[in-house]
Amino acid sequence: MSTPVDDPLDPLQRERSHLASSRAALRAMREDVESLDIRDVTANWVNAEVLARQIDERIKALADLSDTPLFFGRLDYLHAPGADRAEGAEGERFYIGRRHVHDAEGDPMVIDWRAPVSQPFYRASKKDPLDIALRRRFGYTGGDLTAYEDEHLSDPAEAARTSKLLQQEIERPRVGPMRDIVATIQPEQDEIVRSGLGGTVCVQGGPGTGKTAVGLHRVAYLLYAHRERLARTGTLVIGPNKSFLHYIEQVLPALGELTVRQATVDDLVAHVEVRGTDDTAAAVIKGDARMAEVLRRAVYAQVSMPTEAVVVVRGSRRWRVPAYEVEEIVRELLTREIRYGAAREALPQRIAHAVLVQMERSGEAPDDRVQDAVARNSAVKAAVKAIWPPADPAKLVLRLLTDADFLAEHAAGVLSEDEQKTILWAKPVRSVKSAKWSAADAVLIDEAQDIVARTPSLGHVVLDEAQDLSPMQYRAVGRRCTTGSATVLGDLAQGTTPWATRSWDEALAHLGKSDGVVEELTAGFRVPTDVITYASRLLPHIAPGLTPVASIRENPGFFEIRAVSSTAEVVAACVELLGKEGSVGLIAADARVPGLAEALAEAGIGYLAPGEETTEQTRLTLVPASLAKGLEYDYVVLDEPAAVVDGEPDERTGLRRLYVALTRAVSGLVVAHGGLLPEQLG
Repeated sequence: MSTPVDDPLDPLQRERSHLASSRAALRAMREDVESLDIRDVTANWVNAEVLARQIDERIKALADLSDTPLFFGRLDYLHAPGADRAEGAEGERFYIGRRHVHDAEGDPMVIDWRAPVSQPFYRASKKDPLDIALRRRFGYTGGDLTAYEDEHLSDPAEAARTSKLLQQEIERPRVGPMRDIVATIQPEQDEIVRSGLGGTVCVQGGPGTGKTAVGLHRVAYLLYAHRERLARTGTLVIGPNKSFLHYIEQVLPALGELTVRQATVDDLVAHVEVRGTDDTAAAVIKGDARMAEVLRRAVYAQVSMPTEAVVVVRGSRRWRVPAYEVEEIVRELLTREIRYGAAREALPQRIAHAVLVQMERSGEAPDDRVQDAVARNSAVKAAVKAIWPPADPAKLVLRLLTDADFLAEHAAGVLSEDEQKTILWAKPVRSVKSAKWSAADAVLIDEAQDIVARTPSLGHVVLDEAQDLSPMQYRAVGRRCTTGSATVLGDLAQGTTPWATRSWDEALAHLGKSDGVVEELTAGFRVPTDVITYASRLLPHIAPGLTPVASIRENPGFFEIRAVSSTAEVVAACVELLGKEGSVGLIAADARVPGLAEALAEAGIGYLAPGEETTEQTRLTLVPASLAKGLEYDYVVLDEPAAVVDGEPDERTGLRRLYVALTRAVSGLVVAHGGLLPEQLG
């Protein structure tokens, strides 16, 4: 890198020149990869296919997005990083961006934001400058560099001040999907982003604190720091619904990460087709962690003790393993607490080994091939089938839910009689295929599946909006990272299911990560001060003791409580906000959405469904309150708050749903009400 000496005549032009050179260098890097000839370096077609796919992914990762800044900051070090300062080593300049870019000689022109040398861009302060003389932030319009702003961190004469460009970037109107936040990561966020792969981190964060972005950027950081390991073990982002996943899906690709899977919990446990629904009482019991014990009992109850000896005929010899010896083998397998299926596979080998012991005592010298042959003997196979039959998880769960006696036998002392009656199906079902499975049933089948055969583990899992998961859903996610780690993201105040998480310690225990560290984000970057202050009136009623979010935005935002007498006036409020720059969300109780959709159509106003990408032509999204979680809009019209509360089965859940709806606005909120506002809002 060059030493930090500016052109005193036109520093902005100099930075633009570096941007143009960096883009040219990135283009050359991409062309180098595109020109690779792999015909002479691949031994066979399989290797060729693998290498071709890797090259294709590399080409995609080197794409230059014209409207995305290639770098957003610059660091001028007082000394060369890692050098002995006593020698008076001259400092260097580093441009910080979304990915690494180097010139034809291999010298870096842009440093990846995840590299250790980039860390002071997020952590350095006047109090602790971390050997940084100057931190420069860049302002862009589209992909064009238009401004810069300097902080002389090592100059005691310069007072600490708030970065105007940083505030502008945080408050910039948003049209389209969620963006990355690499230019605005704050020190407390960066600490979480760069935490190690080995530990599980749980982030409690109120609306606008950036917890989702922190989770996604942690994945990007871990892929940078542990590329080879995570390439083998895989990474997964789990969101609450498809709309949410669509909203966030461009963040990681914009950072050059293309291999991270995204899914909902329902996707993970899709062993059967979900066509039914549970009432609240049944769903709560099915989601209770106690169901894991009921399922474990039911699976292992299929094992029965032998009543007859196993007789193996080989040639003219008969080898007899007495029933008591087979029973000892079965009991030993049961005490080892290995998976049902693994124990079933081990049983014929154990019986065969007992036969081989007899063979050796009689003077024979059998080898492993003989043991395998004995294990496949028809008498051994028949005994295993009778003692340790194969298990079908879906059939087993179906029997539990339809056979009162079978459920009572295995739920005794775990579920009360009333709880058992609550989850029993009223009508008999002929087969697994004809059953109208619910989402909670699918999770039970997944649990049973794991009792039979171990679920493969990933290297890292991000679980967003985690507060809404049931204990059994946490277990389902935990199975996907038993040998890996997790990033758990959520807000206890936004829990809107009857089984919503009561504490993060409890959630981490169900996840199998009791040693996870809980971090709290309380600084609000996205929600305006007036809006979050109003919404926080609900906290004492929905999450007592939770720290309210403190907005650090300089712009207080636009906030108005407006009495209306018709849906036409609600539509008029949307039209008013569409006159401003940015996206607009009309959030309403689910039952009121059809009427509002009709009113919008009559007014000739086009609108999108949640998760659909906003454009300059269509910037209004009509959002059922049940799907608002995790989404953000520049401006929000919240229709009839009381209806949002009344749309839920209980008041606490309704108030939590309202809290979510109130905190989706980034720049302004209009609360439109024809009836009375909920008394908890004051």
